[in-house]
Amino acid sequence: MVPSDRIDRIALALRVTLGATALLAGADKFTHLLADWEQYLAPQIRKRLPISGKNFMRIVGLIEMGVGAGILAGPTRLSSYVASGWLTGVAGNLVLNGDYDIAVRDLNMAVAAAALGRMSEVRERREPRLMVAGHAAEIPTESRRTRTVTFSGTTRRRPAA
Repeated sequence: MVPSDRIDRIALALRVTLGATALLAGADKFTHLLADWEQYLAPQIRKRLPISGKNFMRIVGLIEMGVGAGILAGPTRLSSYVASGWLTGVAGNLVLNGDYDIAVRDLNMAVAAAALGRMSEVRERREPRLMVAGHAAEIPTESRRTRTVTFSGTTRRRPAA
């Protein structure tokens, strides 16, 4: 079993990278410093829109900034699942537009966002935690039997299965 502090570090890395990416990509829909986002809008979708491609991308930017802020500071689990669905939809648009390489990247981020959502669920359900000297520590709920495990000549005590 992976110690909970390692899981916390993995979750933090996913949270920061996915949240910041969504927030920055959303903000860039207004500034166009990173890309001309309208070029990624598939023609089949563009002609069905009741608004211009530019205004649609601004709405997309607002949604992305909200999702990014939610992952970073708000309801991480919900925001992660929204990001996963959103990125899957974006990947579908990119496939229609012929941007297969970018679609694959967005699908990878969608999987990472779903993993963060699932990890957030698991973390919410695990045993209550207590802060000890600035670090999270599990609150012991019962005494556990231990077994001796030997790794490369080093003996350690581990909880029994």
